[in-house]
Amino acid sequence: GNLMKELLPFSEHPSGPLTALCTDIFTKILLAGSKKGYIFRWNMASFLEDPRNKKNEIKEELCRRAHATEVVELFIEEEKNVIVTASIDGSVRLWHAMTGYYFGYFGQARKFELSDTSRLILPSDVSHFPAIIKEESKHMEKKVKYPLMLDRD
Repeated sequence: GNLMKELLPFSEHPSGPLTALCTDIFTKILLAGSKKGYIFRWNMASFLEDPRNKKNEIKEELCRRAHATEVVELFIEEEKNVIVTASIDGSVRLWHAMTGYYFGYFGQARKFELSDTSRLILPSDVSHFPAIIKEESKHMEKKVKYPLMLDRD
């Protein structure tokens, strides 16, 4: 959980140091969890296709408060299109990979309903709705002075 203690993501949300990272099987999506309970999703596909092209950048697509405390593990289950997160609070939660919709936690009495994402619910300890970052938004471009660069060494 403290492996990436000093690494802070570029985001408009107060996320804290990153504590967990994972990618999808094709390494096009990067997921990160933070010490303050946030999870982030970045799209790296265009950047990895041609990292020398300055127009191709890593785009933040989603930021959401997933837990009230530190995220210690996360992974993507691509066949079902879900993200699983775990926290030091002892909870393991299930989310829709693209929208950040909360399905529930492991150990709950009701079954997971993975097909219905129409009614938005939140975990009991989280009051922030997910922030889906639109591609045409220019807000982040002004804040980031040091973009991520590919270093093959």
